[in-house]
Amino acid sequence: MSGRQPTTGAAPWVPAGASIQQLRAAVPDCRGCELYAEAEHAVMGEGPEDASVMLLGEQPGAKEDEAGRPFVGPAGRLLDDALEQAGFEPASVYRTNAVKHFRFERRGSQRLHKSPSRWHVAACEPWLLGELEAVRPQLVVLLGATAGKAVFGPAFRVGASRGARLEWPDRADGGFRPSAALATTHPAAVLRSRDRTTAMAGLVADLEVARRLVRP
Repeated sequence: MSGRQPTTGAAPWVPAGASIQQLRAAVPDCRGCELYAEAEHAVMGEGPEDASVMLLGEQPGAKEDEAGRPFVGPAGRLLDDALEQAGFEPASVYRTNAVKHFRFERRGSQRLHKSPSRWHVAACEPWLLGELEAVRPQLVVLLGATAGKAVFGPAFRVGASRGARLEWPDRADGGFRPSAALATTHPAAVLRSRDRTTAMAGLVADLEVARRLVRP
């Protein structure tokens, strides 16, 4: 991938006051960072526009980039399983990522995941703010470190905060603020864990807390 850093950010491509459908129609044109040049799709979030819970991950993976949809690979299937175990109907939540394009490095014919930089997260923030305004969730579940840092800044650590209710930070622009956030591990980390049973149990336990935080 190119070593160039994002320059403009996504704001010029994000329509104000847009619905999710309008955001999804606009995101393929985004040139706010260099990741668009090699990714196959810009992947907007998916789920009910009136969802009480938004799940925020890092970025699309290879499967998501191919399909143009979030959380359709192995981590997404594990996430659906965890949601069901925690008492959620998976189709009832809105799921998205902090970065809308897949960042990767090529190794032969493979495209290997490469974590987005802070520049990429900042460049893509206007899309997330647009999604928050459109969906207006009560709670945002932060799946992993990149999602946590996208909301709380670079000092955020999942291990120090997971499974607890977190106050959403103030926004300088006065835009929509969810009632709370909750951090947990990313489902991809569960798949990589040497003790997947324990890691899965931890994810489910955190999602059970999330379910209790949402008003009926």
